[in-house]
Amino acid sequence: MPDTKHAQSNTAPLPRDIADAYVDELIALDPITGTYLGVKESDSRLPDTSPAGQEALARLARTTLARLDEAERGPGADSEAERRCARLLRERLTAELAVHDAEEGLRSVGNLHTMPHQVREIFTVTPMETEEDWATIAERLRAVPAAFEGYRASLELGLDRKLFAAPRPTATFIGQLTEWTGEERGGRGWFEDFAADGPEALRAGLDAAARAATASVTALRDWMRDVYAPAIEGAPETVGRERYARLSRYFNGTDLDLDEAYAYGWAEFHRLLAEMRTEAEKILPGAATPWVALAHLDEHGTHIEGVEEVRVWLQELMDEAIEALDGTHFELAERVRRVESHIAPPGGAAAPYYTAPSEDFSRPGRTWLPTMGDTRFPVYDLVSTWYHEGVPGHHLQLAQWAHVAENLSRYQATVGIVSANAEGWALYAERLMDELGFLTDPERRLGYLDAQMMRALRVIVDIGMHLELEIPADSPFHPGERWTPDLAQEFYDAHCSRPTDFVASEMTRYLTIPGQAIGYKLGERAWLLGRENARRRHGDAFDAKAWHMAALSQGSLGLDDLVDELSKL
Repeated sequence: MPDTKHAQSNTAPLPRDIADAYVDELIALDPITGTYLGVKESDSRLPDTSPAGQEALARLARTTLARLDEAERGPGADSEAERRCARLLRERLTAELAVHDAEEGLRSVGNLHTMPHQVREIFTVTPMETEEDWATIAERLRAVPAAFEGYRASLELGLDRKLFAAPRPTATFIGQLTEWTGEERGGRGWFEDFAADGPEALRAGLDAAARAATASVTALRDWMRDVYAPAIEGAPETVGRERYARLSRYFNGTDLDLDEAYAYGWAEFHRLLAEMRTEAEKILPGAATPWVALAHLDEHGTHIEGVEEVRVWLQELMDEAIEALDGTHFELAERVRRVESHIAPPGGAAAPYYTAPSEDFSRPGRTWLPTMGDTRFPVYDLVSTWYHEGVPGHHLQLAQWAHVAENLSRYQATVGIVSANAEGWALYAERLMDELGFLTDPERRLGYLDAQMMRALRVIVDIGMHLELEIPADSPFHPGERWTPDLAQEFYDAHCSRPTDFVASEMTRYLTIPGQAIGYKLGERAWLLGRENARRRHGDAFDAKAWHMAALSQGSLGLDDLVDELSKL
């Protein structure tokens, strides 16, 4: 194994060397990851999405764990930096292997985070400034049919082994594929629309590659519709306790007490409902529920008109947050201060999202707003969400990791991310902005509480429906009954301001990636507990700005370790 920045010549590799070598080998197998990290050599390729490709990733994980065992026995491996990295690497790879060995990759179908979604979305962050960039894109476009065929081969093997995806996410995915083909619009497919922005000198090659990519989308859609969907008809929509525990471990980095987490979700529901009623009274006195007041805001509250106008407004919101927070509550490097607001391409899920900067910051962090065809956007629904997706949420954490990567392993700063750590920080960031007085306007504060409520609902319905738990006696909704997806959607819709199509997309998301959505609230709880423990330890000497920067500079951690590390800062 070659020396890296952490190992001295002629010495055995340390855990951080093992972690960095893993990233190098992962990029060779997964060029999508390489593009996100800014590795130019990755930009022309796509991963092997077949069962053989999945097994190659698992083989790399097993080999890395064996190397880690050896490295942990060497001199210097017991330092704090090496120990923290080793702990993360072992936890992540073990969790990933558990998911792989259960063959979850043979039934990965849904409305986001599947391999076809990753293939499409990587084009939106691939460099496209020069003619050379577009030649690279053409080569990657030519790789799309093989990637989609490999994905289909994985699902075919899943059918052979009676490993079925849930029918509802499957139907949604088929609809998304149809949108990507462009058939319903009577025009070009998504890949052809994307390639249309390329230079005229490469027009023939780009168009041919894009047409072939669209043809592969159509072929996958037809197979999903005509073969896969009929084969899984009647399969369960939910995963049960055993699968849920394994998947929630992957997304949260800990073996959760799922029944305790479910009870916590209900406790947060009741707390937030009381606060929402107080804020709703300020907006619409006498409103029967907070959601009546929010519906009033949909019609009569502050709005942004126009898609480009809302993109600019969100950019200004993030810029203003950086100006207000930098130097007072955070200390931000100049390159971390840069973040871009974008409109998401059509044909995806309804939720906004963030993409991290490349390792060298040549591509900045970016927030993405799916418009779902809307042109009028209520402010109450945007402010807290962009504190979450942008500043001080995902952007400050993930960009800071990239900024301090030299002090970490490359793995800790990039691909070792634990979903609940990042989503927990982003939800904590929303609460922090409320604590700091940025949400005193009743519209914005009710919107913030509604966003918090949505995350509490996720804990309740995600755990509740997958484990078929009983609805408690003090619930305002169907007490004593057992959760089903239909009941979950009805409950969610009644206690959330989002439109029905957004709620439907969210429910499909929970059926697609069980255990991920609970990490927002449970991760926030870990961040709050770590801060409170540190505050108690330091007393009056507690420095929130110093604590925030230290917390954001330690790289990824699972919830098993997050509270412990935050409490020491």
